Amino acid sequence: MGAEEREGVKERARAQTRPRVRLDQPRAPRRSLFPEYDPEAFGRLSEKIARFLGTGRFIVWMTVIIIVWIIWNIAAPEALRFDEYPFIFLTLALSLQASYAAPLILLAQNRQDDRDRVSREQDRKQNERSIADTEYLTREIAALRLGLGEVATRDWIRSEFQDLVKELESRRLPEPGREERERER
Repeated sequence: MGAEEREGVKERARAQTRPRVRLDQPRAPRRSLFPEYDPEAFGRLSEKIARFLGTGRFIVWMTVIIIVWIIWNIAAPEALRFDEYPFIFLTLALSLQASYAAPLILLAQNRQDDRDRVSREQDRKQNERSIADTEYLTREIAALRLGLGEVATRDWIRSEFQDLVKELESRRLPEPGREERERER
C-alpha cells in the first residue's frame, strides 16, 4: 500500500466518523444556559394578570389585605406581630408587586397593540376590496344607463305614437261631404 492509498483510507475513515451535515434539515437545537419558555404562554399569562390588576375586585382585595395587615400589626399581641409600625415589610411587598405589575401591564399592552395592528391591516384590506367592488359596480351601472339610453321605453314609444297620430290627423285627406257637415255645425 502506497502513501497515497493510506492517506485516502484515512480520509474516508475521518469522513465516516464525522457527522454528515444535511443542508435540507434544520440544525438540532443547542443546549442553553437560560431556561426555555413559551413566549406565547407567558404573554397570555401576563394579559390575564394585567386584566385582573385593572379590576375593581383587585383594588378591593388589595385594600382589605392592607387594612387587615395594618390592624393585625398594631392590635395583635406583641409576639404575633410580624411587621412593626413603619411597616417596612408591607412597603417591600407593595413595591415588589408594583415592580412586577408594571412590566406585565406593558407586555399585555404591547400584545394588544400587535393584535390591533393586525386588525387594522385586515380592515384596510377589506376597505380596499370594498372600494374596488364599489368602483366596479359604479362602472357597470354607468354602462347599463348608457345601454338603456338606446332602448325604447314605454313612455318614448307612447310619445312617438301620439306624434304619429297627430301627424296623420293633420295629413288626413278631406272626406267627401265632411266640409259641408262642418259648415252646418
